Amino acid sequence: MISGPNDYPAVSVDPERPYDGIRELYLHREPELIAAMLRGDRRAARGVINHLLVHIYSAGELRRELLKGLLLELVVMMARATVEAGVEQTEVLGMHFRHLTELAEIDDDEEMAGWLRTTFERIFVAMEQQDRTDSPPRVARALAYMRDNLHRDVTRDEVAQFAGISAGHFSHLLRARTGRSFTELLRSYRVEMACGLLRSTDRSLADIAGACGFCDQSYFSHVFREQKKTTPRQYREQANGSVVMSG
Repeated sequence: MISGPNDYPAVSVDPERPYDGIRELYLHREPELIAAMLRGDRRAARGVINHLLVHIYSAGELRRELLKGLLLELVVMMARATVEAGVEQTEVLGMHFRHLTELAEIDDDEEMAGWLRTTFERIFVAMEQQDRTDSPPRVARALAYMRDNLHRDVTRDEVAQFAGISAGHFSHLLRARTGRSFTELLRSYRVEMACGLLRSTDRSLADIAGACGFCDQSYFSHVFREQKKTTPRQYREQANGSVVMSG
């Protein structure tokens, strides 16, 4: 196990189809594990892994090759989180080959537990190094791309692809660095662009709405009022009034 004892109950496994129950559990808990690993929460990730390990050891208690197979599938699931985090696939494949080679040579339960702990640490370190060295410039690139494409229907997946990171990791990085989701940030950029046009041009509200990527003037006014606590027309009037008074 990754940590100490736990109270998770074992599950019954059909001896004719031993993988099925574990795979269902993997599918159920994989999103939670990946989310914990992406936010760097080792404690939560270990909790999910320990839960899975109880069932893995229950299913493979008397069958070492089955146990190894189930553990390897767990490591593959963890490795998918590193891809989500933006770690290069060649590095992930290299780690996977190393893990597979090491596991094939293990015949002792204690060594297997040590292998699993080491594997877990390698994966986490790869993710942390990626986040420290590569994420800030990629996020800056993504934000610049968003600002340059406010006039059209730009999507999260498109921006993430441009920046060279997965969509899931991009969302995680945005939340961590700005406190907002992709949609919230995009709306904010569009409203700020609209404010500039309202102050500096006499273009119609419908024209400004289209130029800033809003589907129509009504939605533009709704989002603008939600963020600025005033309507676009009132904002323009107030901005023009302040210019006159300062002259």
